[in-house]
Amino acid sequence: MNMKAEAGRSGKSVRSDCRVAITLRESGGIDLQLTSKVESLYGNSIRTLAAEVLAKFEIEHAEVIIEDSGALPYTITARIEAAVKRLRPEESRDFLLPYREGLRQSTARDRFRRSRLYLPGNDPKLAINAGIHRPDGVILDLEDSVAPPEKDAARILVRNTLREVDFYGAERMVRINQLPLGLADLDAIIPQEPNLLLIPKVETAAQVVEVVDRIESLRASFGIEAPIHLMPIIESAKGAIHAYEIASAHSSVVALAIGLEDYTADIGAERTLEGKESLWMRGAVLNAAHAAGVQAIDTVYSDVNDMEGLLASVREAKSLGFNGKGCIHPRQIPVVHEGFAPEAKEIEKAKKIVLAFDEAQRQGLGVVSLGSKMIDPPVVKRALHTIDLALRSGILNEGWKEETNEG
Repeated sequence: MNMKAEAGRSGKSVRSDCRVAITLRESGGIDLQLTSKVESLYGNSIRTLAAEVLAKFEIEHAEVIIEDSGALPYTITARIEAAVKRLRPEESRDFLLPYREGLRQSTARDRFRRSRLYLPGNDPKLAINAGIHRPDGVILDLEDSVAPPEKDAARILVRNTLREVDFYGAERMVRINQLPLGLADLDAIIPQEPNLLLIPKVETAAQVVEVVDRIESLRASFGIEAPIHLMPIIESAKGAIHAYEIASAHSSVVALAIGLEDYTADIGAERTLEGKESLWMRGAVLNAAHAAGVQAIDTVYSDVNDMEGLLASVREAKSLGFNGKGCIHPRQIPVVHEGFAPEAKEIEKAKKIVLAFDEAQRQGLGVVSLGSKMIDPPVVKRALHTIDLALRSGILNEGWKEETNEG
């Protein structure tokens, strides 16, 4: 057993986090040394909380140093727990604060996923206010944004974040690690009932099934009834070739996403803004997704200062048939939403088709016609999607049908 361990971060540039160092002793009780920016207001509550966590893990004799930079209780408890589990790798108990009321809300299989904001799983300051930027989804990332030595601490922090942070209606997503490490992530994350899991670097349907099997076992153990959706990420030539099998591997798959950094490295190409090197891969994943009846999500746009380039990239993705795009900075979210919003001519055409569809239903007709032209069911479905997207984007009023009839 280790005698000393620490977790978390401190320093002038650190916000909403804390560093916890624990040194076990044979006697002397708990010597808690706290330095905090909010000592006068919250010092006593931090000490009480720390004592509660240490008692949970039956630590009776230790020197405990907490360097607090404005961390919230769920972060403080996560950092203490991570330090304890580094002291005792065999420790299986968890310290869980009460689940914040109202966070457990399921999401529909076909909900809008225009934007999803990536957040480093081991940095609490970014998660606290992520919801105010109104992304369709928030991704707490356990994979690429977390250094290997910090995977264990990030897993605990993300678990606590799911229990505590309100993302204001954004879909609560977690990107687990590449298998097999990702299976350990599931053990901590699934009991917190996330809405969606991203599985990185998927190359075969069997990998999806492996994740599904672990999820179903955990759902049964914890009595979880709400759906947990899956979004495999295709990031290699092999994954692109097997994209349809991956998308069809299980009914919980709702989307396929693309990761071009790893893909271009895999094929030995340099990634460019024009994207010629990934045209085949994007087309393969896009068609596989739609053939399987799931959403196609485009890759992230890496230049966070180029809003013009981002908008052009989003519009290109939309024109190809993609349903969403990843975001690595909050300022990208409104641009992504603008790019995926339907144009005026699309909305007008969709309105005519939807009104014709409504009229056909009122008359009990099995076919929809617009003037002398017959409208196929896929066209009606697309029109309904356009109207939904226009409503969601605030371009169209809920009472548009009444306004149209009055006009």
